[in-house]
Amino acid sequence: MPRGEWTYDVVVVGGGHAGCEAALAAARMGCRTAMVTLHLDNIALMPCNPAIGGVGKGQLTREIDALGGEQGRNADRAFIQLKMLNTSKGPAVRALRAQADKRLYEDWMKVVLSRTPNLDLLQGEVASLDVSRETIRSVRLADGRCVRCRAAVLATGTFLRGKVVVGDRSYPAGRVGELPARRLSASLLAAGIELDRFQSATPPRVDGATIDADRMVVQQGDSQPLSFSHWRVPALRRQVPCYLTHTTPVTHEVVSAHLHLSPLKSGSVSGKGPRYCPSIDRKLINFPEKERHPVFVEPEGVTTREMYLQGLTTSLPVFVQEKIIHATPGLEKARLIRPGYAVEYDYLPPQQLTLGLESKTVKGLFSAGQVNGTSGYEEAAAQGLVAGINAALYAQDEPPFFLRRDQAYIGVLIDDLVTKGVDEPYRMFTSRAEYRLLLRHDNAAERLSHLGHKLGLISAEQLVIVEKKQQGLAEFTDLLDTVQVRACEDSNRVLEELGTMPLEESQSAAKLLRRPQVTYEDVIRLVGSSDRERISQAPPEVVEQLEIQARYEGYIRRQMSEIRHQRATETLGIPADFDYWSLQGLTYEAKDKMSRIRPATLGQASRVPGVSPADVSVLLIHLHRSQLQRSVEMPEMSFE
Repeated sequence: MPRGEWTYDVVVVGGGHAGCEAALAAARMGCRTAMVTLHLDNIALMPCNPAIGGVGKGQLTREIDALGGEQGRNADRAFIQLKMLNTSKGPAVRALRAQADKRLYEDWMKVVLSRTPNLDLLQGEVASLDVSRETIRSVRLADGRCVRCRAAVLATGTFLRGKVVVGDRSYPAGRVGELPARRLSASLLAAGIELDRFQSATPPRVDGATIDADRMVVQQGDSQPLSFSHWRVPALRRQVPCYLTHTTPVTHEVVSAHLHLSPLKSGSVSGKGPRYCPSIDRKLINFPEKERHPVFVEPEGVTTREMYLQGLTTSLPVFVQEKIIHATPGLEKARLIRPGYAVEYDYLPPQQLTLGLESKTVKGLFSAGQVNGTSGYEEAAAQGLVAGINAALYAQDEPPFFLRRDQAYIGVLIDDLVTKGVDEPYRMFTSRAEYRLLLRHDNAAERLSHLGHKLGLISAEQLVIVEKKQQGLAEFTDLLDTVQVRACEDSNRVLEELGTMPLEESQSAAKLLRRPQVTYEDVIRLVGSSDRERISQAPPEVVEQLEIQARYEGYIRRQMSEIRHQRATETLGIPADFDYWSLQGLTYEAKDKMSRIRPATLGQASRVPGVSPADVSVLLIHLHRSQLQRSVEMPEMSFE
């Protein structure tokens, strides 16, 4: 081997949340893997809010864990506050959220990476890709090193030609204090990959010793044991409070008086930013009728006094940021430690990718995270896991791995990206998933862990835990169907206390549990003493699913029926070289869109923007007539 050259199966470019999951997945699947990052000290950095999870995002993290990824376990190690959101609402929108100690999160992830067999960490800037015959061959570093590989994963975050903007000042940077990747964009363009520009922003940080917590609402974590990981629930620990305040008309007057200094107005930021996490200046422009906006004051760790001001994101000049902070209740005397800023960067419009996150232009080149036009640590990690899995499978000459929309939020995320594209940084919401009642926080392992086991990311011991839970759920479901609650005076008195109708005749415990007023604990009180001991032995995680299963049985059956009805269309394959332009009956827009996106299945084709149901019908008829169709192998749902 020539001096300065290394050879790996998989090279991951970037050490953020996407890069970490990609590198770990590839290495754990037996591939010799290298992670190349600009600075080894900044692996798994949390440059925005040091939090994992939330509605939609928490489901992604649970799915990452169920498939054998690391984000959930790392959040469990590093959290300083943990709580379940939306507990008063339906199970489809309940989700876990952890406020993390950002330094501890980084440190633990570095420990895991450094102890993983088959994985080497390299510091350097990837300057170019070597592409031959439309296939990745190696990556070249700015210092002259060449890293040969069979597959590569781009997880460059905001670093491709990154530019930081504060007020009227801007300078090249991927994040404040970090140099950008200045050369790689040119190499991607030369390889035929399209690039565009997005921007993101982060709020200022203040000294926690200078805030007035008495003027804010305290936000405590949950006291019961909770975890993102399915395999180990962390021990209870002292949790750190967060705080809630709101902007006022005075705050808004300060922003309005200085809007002309905003990069949004001056044009110093040209890339489009996230709609669902807008800056305070953007909020005032878009929602002038709003009298106040929430501001969450959240700690960044237990060894620092820095507090993150979620809701006051801005890249206005620093002196204006101070005025905005001081005009907000509870922050009148807060001392600014780090100003907020915007960062503009190159990204790859994701329609250029397959459902396995591989480039359609360069074979063996995968991408994940913000470089694909998303926002958020969870979206990045989910893509990183899938890209790492598929890079390893590619290097091992195995077929790619996909997840369907009816199977995982990860499937929804990737299908949305590669089929619909993005015109702003993509963020996951439960409303994006048409089968969200099936894709719950509580059943991620049942849906996905058998797939993680097949990939070599979930151990046999971990799979046994999942199978035992499924077995327990089946046993207690049968038990509730057989156990009867007698229509007696004692039972009816309890039911009246619960605010539900008394029994006129005996009823199964399962049927009683369908009532929204009745919990599993209530059922234990209502059954006879001979059955009480057996029913009370159900573990808490099984009880949760028994209650959901009972109360939402009709909705779940309906969604499962819809999935079965659509399965044939969803998996009906379209050849990669299919000639849409020669097909009579398709609209011009449908021909153009599908020729560029190249949907893998008829189901994916039906979701391409601009493709009508009539276009799908024409395509279906032609596929049947020409017998070109094939069934694309996609994993079955584990709970059908």
